[in-house]
Amino acid sequence: MEARRLFRLDNEVLAFRFTATVSDRAGAAPRERLTDPDRLRLWLHAAGLDVPAVPPAGLQDALLLREAVYRTGLAVAAARPPAPADAAALNATAAAGRPSPALDADGHAVWHLGGPDQVADALAVLAADAVRVLGGPDRDRVKACEGPGCAGLFLDTSRGTNRRWCSMNTCGNKVKKARLAGG
Repeated sequence: MEARRLFRLDNEVLAFRFTATVSDRAGAAPRERLTDPDRLRLWLHAAGLDVPAVPPAGLQDALLLREAVYRTGLAVAAARPPAPADAAALNATAAAGRPSPALDADGHAVWHLGGPDQVADALAVLAADAVRVLGGPDRDRVKACEGPGCAGLFLDTSRGTNRRWCSMNTCGNKVKKARLAGG
């Protein structure tokens, strides 16, 4: 199965792209897209974090990390400190793996996941990305999408920091179409 059919892969922040593996978070029926270890492996591959296999425990670890990233992102977007347990989960996961950045043969940046637990290495990359964005100088640009039912996290890089949607192609267009239909 193709990753682009299953997952939203358009968020420029890797950690926020990971939180988007739940669709319609603020809607009546949020949809879990990481339903089994193979789907997590497919998502990791699409994110450039290839692992040979994901054990069931690796999926559970990933889901716990994803939700800690999401809750921390919502707290940062609301200018609140993260819950201590969520900050601890991000810190522990970032420290648990042994990924290393590398250049491939074409000179592109890739992650080398060569530790004894490659899933832990991949999750460490995701946690470190979350720590970098949520605790870094752009943290005041972290927002939650205002699209109906979405609440996806994004980094507002617009000049006036007035972006309201995670993606103009999805949530922004839905809002604009609804306005046209109603008006």
